[in-house]
Amino acid sequence: MDNQLKKKYGLFTAICMVVGIVIGSGVFFKAQTILNITMGDLPLGILAWIIGGVIMLICVLAFSMMAQKYVKVNGIVDYAEATVGKKYGYYVGWFMTTIYYPTLTSVLCWLSARYTLVFITSCWPDFPLIIPAAEGGCVIGPECIALMLFYMCCAYFVNAISPKLAGKFQTSTTVIKLIPLGLMAVVGIIAGLVSPTHMLVNNFTAAQNIILPDGTTKSSLLLAAVCATAFAYEGWIIATSINAELKDAKKNLPKALTIGAIVVVSVYIAYYLGVAGGASVETLIQDGATTAFTNIFGGVLGNILNLFIAISCMGTMNGLMLGCTRGMYALATRGEGPKPEVFAQIDPETNMPNNASIFALLMCGFWGLYFYLACLAETWSGPFAFDSSELPIITIYLLYIPIFIVWMKKEKDEKAFKRFVLPILGVLASMFMVYASIVGHGMENVWYLIVFAVFMAIGWLVNRKNKKI
Repeated sequence: MDNQLKKKYGLFTAICMVVGIVIGSGVFFKAQTILNITMGDLPLGILAWIIGGVIMLICVLAFSMMAQKYVKVNGIVDYAEATVGKKYGYYVGWFMTTIYYPTLTSVLCWLSARYTLVFITSCWPDFPLIIPAAEGGCVIGPECIALMLFYMCCAYFVNAISPKLAGKFQTSTTVIKLIPLGLMAVVGIIAGLVSPTHMLVNNFTAAQNIILPDGTTKSSLLLAAVCATAFAYEGWIIATSINAELKDAKKNLPKALTIGAIVVVSVYIAYYLGVAGGASVETLIQDGATTAFTNIFGGVLGNILNLFIAISCMGTMNGLMLGCTRGMYALATRGEGPKPEVFAQIDPETNMPNNASIFALLMCGFWGLYFYLACLAETWSGPFAFDSSELPIITIYLLYIPIFIVWMKKEKDEKAFKRFVLPILGVLASMFMVYASIVGHGMENVWYLIVFAVFMAIGWLVNRKNKKI
């Protein structure tokens, strides 16, 4: 059996992978979150989006130069192994496979289900839900959870059975999701400037009247807001998981990462301004971006926004599942992890690692259950309850730091900009995100790190046992 993945994706698909994975639900619901965190300070919110975008761009450029040099089967694992060493590459791959990919994928499956139900109930207010929509049925109701599991299985099926179809779906959803974002950005900014109430100008000037509570500073609000942008900006690194399947990967992957990142930052900031031109800050904090769409485009198009959000989430979900299905395979091809001879197998019909894909689905189910119990239903709080949509993202920035440092030590043939400037900026950007997480999440960081340590210990035991066989 040939255990090699074929070159089946081009540059445009790779760009759509970056844009499609990053632009998901985050831009829609994190805009409201950031307004809440900054207490309606629009300029401070824009600054948070800019800082988050700059951090992403710095890391993208740093990894782009690595993508020009290292090509194997899974970008981030390749870079970690080539710089720090094989053991570090294994632990990065284990983390990506058991925590990073499945936590984000499960959250996006839920968001896809949530916004599907929001669209349905906005069009048909009498649609029967066991828990009425007004009481949170679209968020935690049994219909939402059932639909979440259905989407999870569909994403697995598409990626495991037909990777080419998964690539086409990614391209299509990326184009579709840019339509409402572009409309809101252009029309919202114009409407906010020329309307009789001068909504956009008023929202900017309103920041001058905000009174901060005692003990709260703008810098602390900014750090928490930047931390919130992490979810909205995250996912680009997953595009590196297809470098073994990308045509002319050394040339096309760096292009895809850079172009995709620039598109994402531009769209996010323009959209944020457009939304602020469609409704007052107070309204946006309370009701979200849908109000801005309704005010500008009318009730019908305002409801259709929810459909676009659902499609947007599905595109991101598909891209995340794509990374999930290749996680264990990336370890197995190196002879590492549990049963490498099993997880390294490629199905001759689909040219996909089916055993690795099944493991990915199980991990998504596990983390989906955790997310529901700890973050949605709040079955427990306190110990080991943390936001699984954000904290794994912060961990990946922490794992970037040794890669950047060792790159500077090893790559003596590179020019100063590539050898020192970009990696140093990458280290500073990563440290900033870690600090922002500490400020923004407090004690949740401790509970998460304990869980992280347990998973890493399991990874160590699994690989140690495998080496002894």
